[in-house]
Amino acid sequence: MTTNGFIQKLTEFKEYLKIMKSYEEAVGLIYWDMRTGAPKKGISTRSEVVGVLSGELFKMSVSEKMGEMLAYLTEQDHFSKLDRIEQRIVTESKKDYDRSKRIPPQKYQDYVVLTAQAESAWEDAKHQSDYAMFQPYLEKIVAANLEFIDLWGYEGHKYNTLLDMYEPGMTVAKLDQVFGALREKVVPLLAAIQASPHQPKTDFLKQTFDKEKQKKFSLYILKQMGYDFEAGRLDETVHPFATGLNPGDVRITTRYLLDDVNSALFGTIHEGGHALYEQNISKDLIGTPLCTGTSMGIHESQSRFWENMIGRSRPFWKRYYGDLQNNYSGQFDNVPVEDFYRATNEVKPSLIRIEADELTYNLHIMVRYEIEKELFSETIRVADLPEAWNEKYKDYLGVSPANNGEGVLQDVHWSGGAFGYFPSYALGNMYAAQMMRTIRKELPDFDGLIEGGNLLPIKDWLAEKVYRHGKALTPTEIITSVTGEELNPDYLVQYFNEKYGDIYKL
Repeated sequence: MTTNGFIQKLTEFKEYLKIMKSYEEAVGLIYWDMRTGAPKKGISTRSEVVGVLSGELFKMSVSEKMGEMLAYLTEQDHFSKLDRIEQRIVTESKKDYDRSKRIPPQKYQDYVVLTAQAESAWEDAKHQSDYAMFQPYLEKIVAANLEFIDLWGYEGHKYNTLLDMYEPGMTVAKLDQVFGALREKVVPLLAAIQASPHQPKTDFLKQTFDKEKQKKFSLYILKQMGYDFEAGRLDETVHPFATGLNPGDVRITTRYLLDDVNSALFGTIHEGGHALYEQNISKDLIGTPLCTGTSMGIHESQSRFWENMIGRSRPFWKRYYGDLQNNYSGQFDNVPVEDFYRATNEVKPSLIRIEADELTYNLHIMVRYEIEKELFSETIRVADLPEAWNEKYKDYLGVSPANNGEGVLQDVHWSGGAFGYFPSYALGNMYAAQMMRTIRKELPDFDGLIEGGNLLPIKDWLAEKVYRHGKALTPTEIITSVTGEELNPDYLVQYFNEKYGDIYKL
């Protein structure tokens, strides 16, 4: 084919991908609506709509036309003519094509409908602490994923295939090693913290906090972080999340608890970290499969970095505590900033993952990882999950749920079939600690910037090093380019030892 023919084929491929991204954005918007306020009686029909649109998108992704374009563009002579970004687009599209091609379109559409309905069923089950309401949906979702894994193929553990979807290259063998090493260091540190006589006061955190005041302060901190409200919005949901439709429309949600000043604030900062990533992806990548985060681990590194390493830091509260006191007039007048800082960093084993402290949070993730491994090695049944969950919480954290709402039903992820996703949270903590070590070197006044309320240079540094690349770089390429080495969990352990050694005077 002539040069003009090559350009025509490449242009055709890019236009095809843009149409697919349009379908994705439409589906994403419907999902956002279903989770933020769609009428309950409309969920069933809306789920069917999602199924139809997702089915059409799936058909496009595995169509004969897609196969022909990819076959042409992956030929060595043609592939070599592509620039780096175009090569990455083709490679990612080929990976998705090869995986999706093995799933019959109707089976995929049925699965999308199932998961859309399951999320609504999960909300009801969680509210009523009734696992039996959700169990039939989860059994079908797990069975479908096992069938998909057999169709996709796998190396080693079946769970590896699911892990790779969220963190390319990650395996059970690697996670067992990394999580084992982390648990080995976290558990003794937790014991030392619990034995310390220097426990923070926390009673002042448990008052009644006006919902509108919580919302006002959450919006204020988002603006300080550099979240662009002309490219996003904040809404309320049962479970906080972020949805990146495109860099010009990245929406986040939070949850307001009237007796907890921290839940909505840190949930908002967490989702704001995700949103900063999506809002600052290079506009050159819009309409391509690269206009998203490179992996869930890298994505979580940003939410955890903003939530914990900035939001729960001493410099942050030196700057923003006065604003918080003014927002909740009279409620913190007699509480020194140091007491508030220590209280927001209290380490205490708890039942709820999204409200867990920074240290024990990783143990929550390990519980879910162990259960998912067993589900996909078929050594545990869905019916047995509540009992297994409770046992592992007792083993890992020394606490036991009083009911399934605060136990096995607390997370939304399984209702959407997001197996292999949870390890990303703990990996995100590791990536974040490693990045912070580098940012402190390159922005020597890091603490001073935070204490001065000047967070934008930090956002800009992350935008340059991480955000703008989207999925154009792999997770390993990102962490290596930013820090000079591959993922190293030792930095997270160092961070924990320094921070909590100071707070608890170890």
